[in-house]
Amino acid sequence: MAQNVFAVGASKNIGYFTSLRLLAAGANITFLLRSTSAFDNDEKMQGYIKSGKAHLVKGDGLVREDVQKAWTAASKHGPIDLLLFTVGGVPSYSLLKGFVITPPNLVTQCLLNTLCTMPQQTDQPKIVALTSMGISHSAHSKVPLALKPIYGYALTEPHKDKLGAERLIAHVSGEPWDSKNWDEPKAEIMGGANWQQHEGLPQPGSLNRILVVRPAMFAGEGCEAEKPKGKRYRVSEGDISGYTITREDVAHFIADAVLNRWDEYEGKRVNVVF
Repeated sequence: MAQNVFAVGASKNIGYFTSLRLLAAGANITFLLRSTSAFDNDEKMQGYIKSGKAHLVKGDGLVREDVQKAWTAASKHGPIDLLLFTVGGVPSYSLLKGFVITPPNLVTQCLLNTLCTMPQQTDQPKIVALTSMGISHSAHSKVPLALKPIYGYALTEPHKDKLGAERLIAHVSGEPWDSKNWDEPKAEIMGGANWQQHEGLPQPGSLNRILVVRPAMFAGEGCEAEKPKGKRYRVSEGDISGYTITREDVAHFIADAVLNRWDEYEGKRVNVVF
């Protein structure tokens, strides 16, 4: 049976490349887009839109009502099988802070809105959420020496946001938060000191069908996994050392996990790197 997918943050990059793979496999996808013109010049996506497999909903993940509207639209096509959450900001550079995104809790707030407006249905949807390698203390220790300045300075602010997303996921999935290995996100990232009482937030341990994907730093284009002599990415639950990954290869992994290997990856947090 074709999967019914709700995609947040899939207008480009990993979410977009994953969506194309899922659509090619017969999925039905509802996209939440700040601009529904995002696919106007995209021949591949236009084909799926015209065939009624891709559905575009105008809205902003930072606006709770917009996310609720998109969930409702996705539910019109049947129970939702998969939430594909791949929100990421377009960073600017600050000499003092390195790369920064606006707002600084973009990913966390969008994920909070998405989780708090999930519809009630008999079968819990699968959830794939994108964060990043190198956020926990143990993961940071595995970062190659040459990349330490990038992870320790340039990516500090975006990683605070990804840390917030990890904290949310740990809460709703009931995963213990190891304060020795993970910092506690600041209140402003979480939307307030009492974020656990946010209206609609699923109860601790109530969502257990979550796959968290933590990619390495992005570099290069194309899908190496599909090239005869291309690099082969590595997937590890444990902290792993490595330099880069392409967005297309992360999408290759996510689509494969969703379509072919969900029983293997459900409930896991994995790092993806060449």
